[in-house]
Amino acid sequence: MNRQITKDTTLCMSLSARPSNFGTRFHNFLYEALGLDYLYKAFSTTDLPAAIGGVRALGIRGCAISMPFKEAVIPLVDELDASAQAIGSVNTLVNTAGHLKAYNTDYIAISQLLREHRVPPGYSFALRGSGGMAKAVACALRDAGFHNGTIVARNETAGKRLAELYGFAWRADMGGATADLLINVTPIGMAGGPEAQTLAFDDSAIDAARVVFDVVAMPPETPLIRAARERDKPVISGAEVFAIQAVEQFVLYTGVRPDDALFRRAAAFARQPD
Repeated sequence: MNRQITKDTTLCMSLSARPSNFGTRFHNFLYEALGLDYLYKAFSTTDLPAAIGGVRALGIRGCAISMPFKEAVIPLVDELDASAQAIGSVNTLVNTAGHLKAYNTDYIAISQLLREHRVPPGYSFALRGSGGMAKAVACALRDAGFHNGTIVARNETAGKRLAELYGFAWRADMGGATADLLINVTPIGMAGGPEAQTLAFDDSAIDAARVVFDVVAMPPETPLIRAARERDKPVISGAEVFAIQAVEQFVLYTGVRPDDALFRRAAAFARQPD
């Protein structure tokens, strides 16, 4: 990069249990392409209140929030946008003179991808997970007209609560069940994690599925996405989710919306292997 970082450079950042280079590449590529005096850096933390206090105190303009902080961050902000209020989950903070407003751009990404990939709302689905991202996905599915769905979550309390919130069924595991649309919204398959090489659904479920969707963005091809491609199944990847929700974050941070061609270039650059 040829940009010069100065005392006036605006800082944006992300907080995640397992930081990746995707967001860093995506945002910094756009800053440079558009001539914006911004810098983006990924972080992790074991002290979320202190980290959010730092965002506020240091004047960090924007902060992306990833697993497992999407719900825990809510008591630490000053205001919830309607997008975060409706879902009860946050993935974006915007700092305006020390006032932290929380948003959720995951919902936008999921809704857009369901439309772009033309997934029929008549399909049955199994959604594995019950955290903050699962809330955004379940809400988007409901609003897109999906009715025949099951939340698959080992945490009975959280799983049942999510299922009841959006009118779906719950079960602790697949137990041999199948669905037209499989969606993984857990860290299973995430690079650097203890289950990085694990399939989020078993072979029989993948064989029976018509579409496979994994929200895990790193690696771009998770074990689940790879298994689905080997079976010639249509897939929706976490890298697609990440790029769309990230551009909405970019707009919130900068007030600038890149055109479609520049967005595609930034997304392609961000997907490059480390």
